[in-house]
Amino acid sequence: MRILIQFPEGLKDRALHHAKMLEKEGNEVIISASPTFGACDLALDEARDLKVDKLIHFGHAEFHKVDFNVEYIPYEIDAPLGILEDSLSYLKDFRTIGLVTTVQHLHQLQTVKEFFESHGKEVLIGKPYGFAKHLGQILGCDIGSSASVDRLVDAHVYFGGGIFHPLGAVLNTKKPFIAIEPFQGSVERMDHYREEYRKKRNGKLLSSVDAKKVGILVTTKNGQSNMPMAELIKHKVEAQGMEAGILVANTFDFDSINNMMEFDVLVNTACPRIAVDDTDRTRKPLLSANELMELLRMKKELEAMRGSEA
Repeated sequence: MRILIQFPEGLKDRALHHAKMLEKEGNEVIISASPTFGACDLALDEARDLKVDKLIHFGHAEFHKVDFNVEYIPYEIDAPLGILEDSLSYLKDFRTIGLVTTVQHLHQLQTVKEFFESHGKEVLIGKPYGFAKHLGQILGCDIGSSASVDRLVDAHVYFGGGIFHPLGAVLNTKKPFIAIEPFQGSVERMDHYREEYRKKRNGKLLSSVDAKKVGILVTTKNGQSNMPMAELIKHKVEAQGMEAGILVANTFDFDSINNMMEFDVLVNTACPRIAVDDTDRTRKPLLSANELMELLRMKKELEAMRGSEA
């Protein structure tokens, strides 16, 4: 069988190992060197161009159905659990907690749950919206496992590496949010990110109120592409007397996008986290679709005020 294998950045150092294992089984194996941001970013174009029989995507669970033979290997990682004891001091005022993690640590979720229950906590594990496939799993774009239990808990707990995955959940709740990072051996209260995001959001909107030309970012990634949304945004922008252009790429190169100086503001329609995480990489304000709707409302109110003063 002719196989293309694909790895996220954190697992690329295992690519040759897995290629050799598959070759020993009699397969012809090619390794994708392209960056990938998740199961929403499959190397389908490469797989079709190379006429492979299967794409094996390591590191993530299935994101959505695609018209190709794809095998997903989530890749379990055993995280050290010693830090759980230190997290109890952060949770002493909360009886009921919501627990989430990434696909790499789902096999440890029950153990973490039992630890907190043994210390008097009631632990709830929620259901994702649909992009994530497992109870308690969160993605950068699927915070359902957190949001679905939000009204029932006193606080939320994330167990796993980094803050990319829990940040979306943090911004969508008013409840305390604790991140347990087992590899660094640290515990962090993440609530302060909400105020930081609010200030950035307000700054972006205020600096965009006089915008006249809007660039709408569209990706061709299989799980992120949303041309219908881009076309709808373009229509709404033009209906309000502004100019708009749709900018298409697979992976956004912000150095290149920054060269398009004629645009006053950029709007993201790809991964929703881009408008949160990459705002400092663009010379012009980078808005989400919801933030653009708020901007259009602000501009309409401002124009009405100016008209009444004339």
